[in-house]
Amino acid sequence: MIQIAKIEYIDGDTVLEGYCALDDTKPGKKPAVIVAHDWSGRNDFACQKAEKLAELGYVGFALDMYGRRIIGKTNEEKSALIKPFMEDRALLRRRILAALATVQELEVVNTASIAVMGFCFGGLCALDLARSGADIRGAVSFHGLLNAPTGIPQEKIVAKVLALHGHDDPMVPPAQVADFQKEMTDAKVDWQFHTFGNVMHGFTNPVAHDPKFGTVYDGLADKRSWVIAREFFAEIFAS
Repeated sequence: MIQIAKIEYIDGDTVLEGYCALDDTKPGKKPAVIVAHDWSGRNDFACQKAEKLAELGYVGFALDMYGRRIIGKTNEEKSALIKPFMEDRALLRRRILAALATVQELEVVNTASIAVMGFCFGGLCALDLARSGADIRGAVSFHGLLNAPTGIPQEKIVAKVLALHGHDDPMVPPAQVADFQKEMTDAKVDWQFHTFGNVMHGFTNPVAHDPKFGTVYDGLADKRSWVIAREFFAEIFAS
């Protein structure tokens, strides 16, 4: 049976609330996958992904980047929430490291088997956790922003990296893709990059239906990307 717990944790003066899901019928310590939400905040979509991970036998932990119960509803509100982190990647790194530290303290977690995945802004968060040099097994970006941080130390990436990308994503132009692939190659990372043709930004989110903005759900790309990610987790946790 999937058990749910909401876990408070703190970064500086900000109180955050993670959403933790696990199958309590499976004994012993389990691998954990942190779920980084999109620019909305720790919404139902992120929590549902944590539950899907629990069904696979992992501890799913939907982190909170903004603060307890803070959810942006309009694009303007979401843009305002994401702005401080896009302008200060050191803040982004610190906030996601706080989530990692919280997961590492959970008694049910095998601390040698932790990974992260994220969607859109959360994809960038997942990649930046890997870029921090954190001792995690893997990082998965679903239609995430790919641009590397500047002005903060570049640590050795020890995680394996998987990026899942829509070819027609207007928020991640080809130059950003090329720069990311060069970054990963130069850093000698074990990386994969899967591109889905005729697919835009936000392709995993069933409520994404704004072609003018560039976010459109694609059921087939959603299914294919989850299969790839699931196999990636099975691989990294078996090694």
